[in-house]
Amino acid sequence: MQRLSSKLLIIIIYIGLLWTKTNYVQSKVFHLEIENNAQNFILDFNPLSSILLLLGIGVLFRNWGILVSYFLGTFVLFANVLYYRELNDFITIPVLMQTSNAGDLKGSIASIFEWTDIFYWIDVIALFILLIWFKRKESVNWKKRQASVFIYGAIVIFLLNIGLAEKERPDLLSRTFDRQILVKNIGIYNFHIYDAFIQSRTNAQRAMASSSEITPVYDYIKLKNKTVNKNFTSIAEGKNVIVVSMESLQSFVIDRELNGQVITPFLNQFKNESIYFDNFYHQVGQGRTSDSEFLLENSLYPLDRGAVFFTHGQNKYYALPKVLKENGYFTSVQHANDSSFWNRDVVYPNFGYDKFFDKDSYNVTKDNSIGWGLKDRDFFAQSVTHMSEFPQPFYTKLITLTNHYPFVLDDEDKFIEAGNFPSQTLNRYFQTVRYMDEAFKEFIEELKASGLYENSIIIAYGDHFGISENHNRSMGMLLGEKINDFESFQLQRTPMFIHIPGYTDNKVISKVSGQVDLRPTILNLLGIKEPNPITFGQDLLSAERPSFVVERDGAFSTSDVVYKNGVCYDKYTGNRTKLSACKDGIEKAKLDLTFSNQVIYGDLLRFLNDIPEYNSGKAIIKK
Repeated sequence: MQRLSSKLLIIIIYIGLLWTKTNYVQSKVFHLEIENNAQNFILDFNPLSSILLLLGIGVLFRNWGILVSYFLGTFVLFANVLYYRELNDFITIPVLMQTSNAGDLKGSIASIFEWTDIFYWIDVIALFILLIWFKRKESVNWKKRQASVFIYGAIVIFLLNIGLAEKERPDLLSRTFDRQILVKNIGIYNFHIYDAFIQSRTNAQRAMASSSEITPVYDYIKLKNKTVNKNFTSIAEGKNVIVVSMESLQSFVIDRELNGQVITPFLNQFKNESIYFDNFYHQVGQGRTSDSEFLLENSLYPLDRGAVFFTHGQNKYYALPKVLKENGYFTSVQHANDSSFWNRDVVYPNFGYDKFFDKDSYNVTKDNSIGWGLKDRDFFAQSVTHMSEFPQPFYTKLITLTNHYPFVLDDEDKFIEAGNFPSQTLNRYFQTVRYMDEAFKEFIEELKASGLYENSIIIAYGDHFGISENHNRSMGMLLGEKINDFESFQLQRTPMFIHIPGYTDNKVISKVSGQVDLRPTILNLLGIKEPNPITFGQDLLSAERPSFVVERDGAFSTSDVVYKNGVCYDKYTGNRTKLSACKDGIEKAKLDLTFSNQVIYGDLLRFLNDIPEYNSGKAIIKK
């Protein structure tokens, strides 16, 4: 009886503590939108099956197995807390495979820890002490049949969980691109089990793919309105193309002052000298900057899990650099970081780039570096030196570094005072943005002095968000309103500029758009016909382009509605509206993301010549 009581006590403590801790994280740390009591019950209930599974596996290896399984459960939970704290997302297996990025992430990871994180581990220590005490006091013997009871119980409870979740959210397991919905319904531990299943399935998808799979994608894309603005066709023919990917730059800083100081004085001026898009959204996933590059180069969406550059970087692509090289352009990337970061040394040659100017191509010293590497002012200056030696016409992409989390600067580079909000991340962000604005101003001046300015179109845009939803309290104070999902979606807008030399009819375009639309816009400006029929974007300057953008998690916006986390919002009022108003957009978003995934997972572009129309030359999109 005493032994049974000891076992029972261990079971109660194991399940009770881990369930309580997981529920706290899922309900308080992860920002999971709960709409009704049923969803709240599912959220509270869903950790139980995976906790029983962990316990059952631990019992197979007796007392120390129980401790190890509890430690692993805590470790998985805590790792997701850290990842979510800054990136507002959950870890996936492809993210864990990105080990070559680890060295550059050390400073960022260290800044994420909080002293209260010790409380995630106190129960692990308590369980360890308890098991030691029981071992000294008496022998607690576990049997395999007892382990099987927990494992079978885990299976039964999981099936019950899935039944409840599917009733609340039909086709739940088909929404792999929406990790928020998956975690809300099946729990963080089961999400990782499901992620492992998806990983094994996607690994086999390329080998199983056939040429017949590209035809439905082609047929779907043919339905899109691919018209371009003929007034801009060939307006920059023969011009150089300079693309500036501005690290972590969001639109809320444009035309804004902080304590009476203008945050982006030069960008405010530059938008008056350019075509400016004020409803332009990033569409990246877990690949962040590399995903924004992928969108630009291929007009395909990034993957729902991990970074395409890592998981499918060696696929067959017909990327923008290759297209431009075929049309007489010298193509390059300039980025003062390690060549292997985001697997760029493998991906760039596959995309058709002639040259990658990585960290070794720059004079990088302790004095001219901060945070992630070479400061933007030095980076731009040295990049202009590179460009002055390029054969023309050229296409070059510059990727900045300084405005990167955790947003640190030397005192001599601080042109404005820091903010005074609860979030120190946001407070520092204003200063690094202001520094980048100054660096970009000097870059434009150097282009003018070199003679390149008048012979180059300049496209500059923010690559992804810099301030995550975990800083919504401070963002709400800045904007003077509480940040809900609708406002959070609006904050995903990034500045987008197109400067065309000699063009003076500049204006602000407010139609909803995104990074997937960059490639067709550039090609039309240069007067180059799109040779690849499998692209999802449309000319940003076309009046006939639908006002639509979808983010990688399935959230989307039209001119009338915003859809995020299963809720439909009226675009004009920001208030919830009936879900039927978002019905067409939900279907379009799902099809776009699903077909793009199929192209990448199956490496379907290798089958382009198997499309009869394409093979006969008819699939090339005409102007």
